Amino acid sequence: MPRERARRKERAMRDVLVGFKWVLDEADVRIGDDLAVDLGAATRKISDYDKNAIEAGCRAAEQLQGCAIGVSCGAQETKKAFVDALARGLDAGVWVKTTEAASAAVAARAIAAVARDRDVALVVCSEGSSDDYARQTGSRVGALLDWPVATSVLSLQVEGDAAFVRRRMDTCEQVVRLQLPAVVSVLPEINPAPIPGLKAVLAAKKKAVDELDAADLDIDEATGIVLDGMSGYANDRKNVLIEGDSVAEVAERLLEALRKEGVL
Repeated sequence: MPRERARRKERAMRDVLVGFKWVLDEADVRIGDDLAVDLGAATRKISDYDKNAIEAGCRAAEQLQGCAIGVSCGAQETKKAFVDALARGLDAGVWVKTTEAASAAVAARAIAAVARDRDVALVVCSEGSSDDYARQTGSRVGALLDWPVATSVLSLQVEGDAAFVRRRMDTCEQVVRLQLPAVVSVLPEINPAPIPGLKAVLAAKKKAVDELDAADLDIDEATGIVLDGMSGYANDRKNVLIEGDSVAEVAERLLEALRKEGVL
């Protein structure tokens, strides 16, 4: 049974919002000899980590017997993201139109605004996007909605009116029960991100995408951040070549070099 139809039971549906970002493909970014960043040939894609979040959101929606709805905000080019996103299992999409690419702060305001207007049980975001990995969106959404938040989530299980998550900590893992509605930021390890087939892509083109204007939702597009410039960086290497007549001699010289650098 298709995901969409399997979720529609007699009980009232509670939806899952999944935030995703339309980012520049880092494989297309070029750094010149002068460390200038060339984005001229860069194409766009859904952030790699958001693909895992989309799959996690779809699985959670099945457990809730609701719908998985993708939310993204940005300028006109962002609309192109929805075919790929919907092909990955989302039931519908919401595009919040902003004047330019949205920061984590603006994205959080957009997701929160959509959540307030719907019967949402859970908001799923990736821990961070593959372009800047700011790790802010999920926590900001929770603060705006005053909902419980769990970050660095490795597993997610919805049972009744609660979500049980396993979180990665510095030296251990933590299991947390969140009363729904709630917000979770998931790590890529939570689940694989399947590649959609042709049938899924064709079906995605028929799914609904609501287009909302940030101004109509009273979303403040101010980021509080001004980008002064951007440049690449280069690591200066020592270029030390260690030679010897035997493995033992090479190892000893390597240890001596490391001691001189204060590494050992």
